[in-house]
Amino acid sequence: MIDLRSDTVTRPTPAMRTAMAQAEVGDDVLGDDPTVIALQRRVAEIMGKPAAVFVPSGSMANQLAIRAHCEPGDEVICHADSHIIHYETGAPAALSGVMIRPLPGHAGLFDAADVHHAVRPHNAHFPWSKLVVVENTQNRGGGSIWPIEQIQRVSTAAREHGLKVHLDGARIWNACTATGLKPSDYAQHFDTISCCFSKGLGAPVGSAVCGDEATIARVHRFRKMFGGAMRQAGVIAAAALHALEHHRERLKDDHANARRLADGIRTINGLSIPLAVETNMVFVDIDPKLGTAGDVVARLKSHGVLALSTMPQRIRLVCHLDVHAEMIPRAVDALRKAAGVA
Repeated sequence: MIDLRSDTVTRPTPAMRTAMAQAEVGDDVLGDDPTVIALQRRVAEIMGKPAAVFVPSGSMANQLAIRAHCEPGDEVICHADSHIIHYETGAPAALSGVMIRPLPGHAGLFDAADVHHAVRPHNAHFPWSKLVVVENTQNRGGGSIWPIEQIQRVSTAAREHGLKVHLDGARIWNACTATGLKPSDYAQHFDTISCCFSKGLGAPVGSAVCGDEATIARVHRFRKMFGGAMRQAGVIAAAALHALEHHRERLKDDHANARRLADGIRTINGLSIPLAVETNMVFVDIDPKLGTAGDVVARLKSHGVLALSTMPQRIRLVCHLDVHAEMIPRAVDALRKAAGVA
């Protein structure tokens, strides 16, 4: 079975399992797990920030950042296709009591003018604009990459209004691989950055939030409040450390496989590629004559490929650590059969 549902389905490599088995551990709640401490120092160094905290998931990382920056009744500005809106179970409202002000824009991107327009006047009738969130790469935008110049414009606009800026960098590693920029090149424009170890980097679990020491102290407090404190977490921190040091360079293989996959799909009648393939994701629109996206996903499974539908007529295919180059022609053949043209 070729699993293209997500880059979250990766399994630890033998070397990663060895690192996990040999990890030195302590009690992270008491602050003395040496492997967690090493991971936090390393990811903060990579991002060019003073501090970081290890957390169980990317969703928690984003929500901790929101809570650290905001108070109930504040407003968060982000793109309408943002992960924090669609895939985090209403957590901004439930956990932080904040409003979301969604912005339009192609492929999940917006610009400085959109921020200026969205910021609320200081008036007792309105929520307070407090935070701008950028997602890079942008999942529902097709794994799209924010140009660094556009990020700088958005960050500058936010700061002109006294707003904080958070980067949902779950797949920042993919953006860096595609552009050649360092994580710190992006991170310098943000107050906080979340990054994920369990997607393209292939660790089994875990994310981090990076920022200044005062903000990360708040993140750490809210991690405990939200139930994200861990004990002998060095076992999973070791996997994240191994991923940081050994799996970033290979992300270029995922991007190349995604491009090859898209090229093959373009030859299949009834299937089209609606968004540019910039990193490891391929979105496919389904001609209604072939049925719904759910119908095609079911037929794909019968031909040995797993995929996810994201809209009634759209599926998403994601290349990752466990998808190898020789699998791409097989996946294209399965898509051809699922479309009824083989």
